[in-house]
Amino acid sequence: MARAIIFDMDGTLFQTDKILEHSLEATFGELRSKGLWTGKAPIETYRDKMGASLPEVWQALLPHHADSVRAQANDVFHERLIESILAGEGALYPHVKETFEQISQQFALYIASNGQTEYLAAIVRYYGLDRWIQRTYSIQEINSGNKSALVGKIKQNHGITEGMVVGDRLSDIQAAKDNGFISIGCRFDFAQEQELAQADLIIEDLSELVSYLRSCSSLSI
Repeated sequence: MARAIIFDMDGTLFQTDKILEHSLEATFGELRSKGLWTGKAPIETYRDKMGASLPEVWQALLPHHADSVRAQANDVFHERLIESILAGEGALYPHVKETFEQISQQFALYIASNGQTEYLAAIVRYYGLDRWIQRTYSIQEINSGNKSALVGKIKQNHGITEGMVVGDRLSDIQAAKDNGFISIGCRFDFAQEQELAQADLIIEDLSELVSYLRSCSSLSI
């Protein structure tokens, strides 16, 4: 029996909030310099859209702009995010590595994220998460841009028969349900209570996963 735990990245493993604001400010500053934006960067709009696919995010951030401008902004934004990661300005949530060390002994660990491939790779490399993570999957690998389909791809690729999805947004919870997995909602920075209410379990620290697994006879470590 193949058992796995699939993690979201932003707002679940990585504290995106630490690098989000200045990366967005830099991006919209560049748009302002080109006469493509006026006013402040729409940071709260971005927070509300965390967990959505990137096309949806940029549609919300730049609703009256051409796709070419959205693509340009997305490229600049990710360049700034990666620069910040490599400069050590971000952080993992507490107890990520300790939790991985314990649960990886009995479960294969994967990441399934709406983030871009290069961005996810920068986080995994910088923090050495590939010591525990079997593979990181980006939403770019799925034409539909659907998180449930991405988790389904992981399930099929690795023959997973039992497992769970850990994340902070409804797309993660729904991806678990659509694939017959347990859904674990993280009450972290971007989480919304009405979405978390649909999860099988809500945690406030990743270390709670260890206690939960020990309490389950079929998924114990």
